[in-house]
Amino acid sequence: MAEKRNIFLVGPMGAGKSTIGRHLANQLNMDFFDSDQEIERRTGADITWVFDVEGENGFRDREEKIINELTEKQGIILATGGGSIKSQKTRNRLSARGIIVYLETTVEKQLSRTQRDKKRPLLQVNLSPIQILTTLAQERNPLYREIADITVSTDHQSTKIVANQIIHMLEKEII
Repeated sequence: MAEKRNIFLVGPMGAGKSTIGRHLANQLNMDFFDSDQEIERRTGADITWVFDVEGENGFRDREEKIINELTEKQGIILATGGGSIKSQKTRNRLSARGIIVYLETTVEKQLSRTQRDKKRPLLQVNLSPIQILTTLAQERNPLYREIADITVSTDHQSTKIVANQIIHMLEKEII
């Protein structure tokens, strides 16, 4: 890839955005950012604490500002938070500033990947995780599809294979 365009990874929690993003960054020799990790770094607290203190709206405002700032950089790979696409401003910025890759996964796969993870604020409530993930999928999957330039399923493939698929699709997209 002669020109290093921004690559933005979107998708639900447990789709592999952070893991695949790091792998892509290594393969493409690009800088990697994770919006959730950036929030944690800047606040000095984990996402769950920020969510508890600021509520979802406060968290989303913070997330929108950080994603705006990060997407102004050039030649980066950014793993976004699963709910970041709820913001129309964020969707517009992602679309205008880079190539959006939707990492698609099923609710069942999300459950198996997130069941022991305590850093998922939306799963730390009194509803069943399957109910929560199903509701989130119904709300968010259409938004992911709407803004995606490229869609890749992460359910039955290794990180390396998914990353290679994305690179192959990006090369076709850019030429």
